[in-house]
Amino acid sequence: MNAPRSTASDSPGSVRATGSREFPIAILGAGFGGIGMAIQLRKAGIDSFTLFERADEIGGTWRDNTYPGAACDVPSHAYSLSFEQYPGWRRKFSPADEIQAYLLRLVEKWKLRDHLRLGTEIVEARFDEAAGRWTLRTQGGESVHARAVVSAVGGLVDPALPDIPGLESFRGERFHTARWNHDYDLTGRRVGVIGTGASAVQVVPSIAPQVARLTVFQRTPGWVVPKRDAVYSDRTRKLLARMPGLLHLSRGFQYWMSELFGPIVFLDAPRLSAIGERLSLAHLRAQVKDPVLRAKLRPDFQFGCKRILISDDYWASFERDNVELVCDGIEEIVPEGIRTRDGTRYELDALILATGFQLGLAKAPFPIYGRHGRSLDEDWSTGAVAYKGLAISGYPNWFLLMGPNTGPGHTSVLVYTEAQIRHAVAAIRALRDQQLRYVDVRRDVQDRYNQQIQRRMQHMVWPTCHSWYLSPDGTNHSLYPGFAFEYVLGARRFQPREYELARFDGFTAPSQ
Repeated sequence: MNAPRSTASDSPGSVRATGSREFPIAILGAGFGGIGMAIQLRKAGIDSFTLFERADEIGGTWRDNTYPGAACDVPSHAYSLSFEQYPGWRRKFSPADEIQAYLLRLVEKWKLRDHLRLGTEIVEARFDEAAGRWTLRTQGGESVHARAVVSAVGGLVDPALPDIPGLESFRGERFHTARWNHDYDLTGRRVGVIGTGASAVQVVPSIAPQVARLTVFQRTPGWVVPKRDAVYSDRTRKLLARMPGLLHLSRGFQYWMSELFGPIVFLDAPRLSAIGERLSLAHLRAQVKDPVLRAKLRPDFQFGCKRILISDDYWASFERDNVELVCDGIEEIVPEGIRTRDGTRYELDALILATGFQLGLAKAPFPIYGRHGRSLDEDWSTGAVAYKGLAISGYPNWFLLMGPNTGPGHTSVLVYTEAQIRHAVAAIRALRDQQLRYVDVRRDVQDRYNQQIQRRMQHMVWPTCHSWYLSPDGTNHSLYPGFAFEYVLGARRFQPREYELARFDGFTAPSQ
């Protein structure tokens, strides 16, 4: 499908109760969320959507992160769409390229290529209240119209570069893990890695056997638990393909185990946290024999306060003769390498930045203007808020996937995403079938929901230490404070009474 057109067919009177080009829908982003949304729209008989993707291919995270060892830290059977389960995963924890291949297969299976506009970045959005539609402006200056917009741009997309003096002065090879330079051969090189988070725990053991010397610069150690990865045999995969019920059973088991483990991760309950800490410390003792090194790798914050890392070989990498852990803090980056605060200079051929991503929930992804010209950046100036993380009062017909306070600390993000997709599809069907001008979540409903979220947040572990989960004022607008099933039960249904429903004759349903 081509981009939604600004023609007479976009006028209110021409909207039909069928999936047609006369009810244009824009999906922003073609990762898991965008592709899942497109599939569910097709299942609902709605084909009038366009997927706008700023990159040259679909995939999102799994397109961008191709560093050595890149893999998901959620089991494969749980990290796939429930309505598109795949029996052919080769490992319990799938590598990035296999997940990307899964997404590419979905695009072909559901014939989404004709709905894709690759290399098209949306840079501004404005809502026309009278027409009940959004005008989206692309980076190329084109304007396209949409009756509904689903934002699936993701919260962790753009790499975060460390704020270290002299970063640009380094004369060797430098790149971020999410922009890996595959043309540069690390074999026999002196390599430095800045960061010890989720990417680093995969990169370090993957490149350690290859490089001449690997120096890992650690600011804060993290809690690491065993991954217990395994290969699925050909026999197992064939059995799962023949008996889909077993695949559903495996998925359900993996999900409910993560829910069972959840309170250990997200509650501010030291006795529960101690269970996870004992598991992690036993893993540390098994992998690292040197007590001095173990002390450097042991965190001093409560289990779950920062992201839990999973790896079977990260800590063991520091037992290698060619791997060094540096904890003195970086003073500056110099042309030859890195100088730490104790004055030591480390000469490097290559510098790898495993420093994570800019938190996309801190502000709007681009200028977005809702009813009465209000700006989302201004509305979010004190923190990003949304109703159930998926609808924002004052921004009608705009739906978020993985918006504020919908990140999981203990389970698959797709559990949350699928609930949001179901909600958004139902809202879009109401818009189309009832010929509504817009649906806009009521402000009192949104405020009441977010007050409840922040009250619950006081009982969670995340405010007890500093992490990227927290806003500058210490509030958490990133994660959901509770079990995944709680969120799903509350978010998956579109409830018209929670929204203002405006019709083209000017009538707006009164707030209740």
